[in-house]
Amino acid sequence: MAQQLINQYHFLAKWGGKREDFLEISGLDISIDIIPMREGNSKVDSPIKIPGLKTFPEIIFKRNINLGDNDFYDWITTRNFGTVERRTIEIFLLDENLLPVITWRALNCFPSKYYGPVLISNDSQIATETLYIAHDGFTVEHSRKK
Repeated sequence: MAQQLINQYHFLAKWGGKREDFLEISGLDISIDIIPMREGNSKVDSPIKIPGLKTFPEIIFKRNINLGDNDFYDWITTRNFGTVERRTIEIFLLDENLLPVITWRALNCFPSKYYGPVLISNDSQIATETLYIAHDGFTVEHSRKK
């Protein structure tokens, strides 16, 4: 069976805001803690490794700032004394026809950091904002091509 490679530059995310366009999304990673263990009667002088808990870093969303769109900031300011609005976020990798081929579904998401633009007087870059999202894990689903 021939491999079908997918470009990484067609994507969008449904996160509860109006806009789904982003410059960059990163942090779709999983790590498993390694627990070294050695019993007292072991004849080996080094520990064995056993798997521990899964950990998930924050997912990072970066986008251009559009006038009148304050959704990132509004979401992070919903936090109130230990409570925050949690959402399910779906990230779609799209094929050449802009149809989803892989979906990452992150669960119980909430914003943990917001970075506004870096303002530089002699730079002609477009202003961007970045939102870090904490979550309880994600699933990955591949679409089946017919």
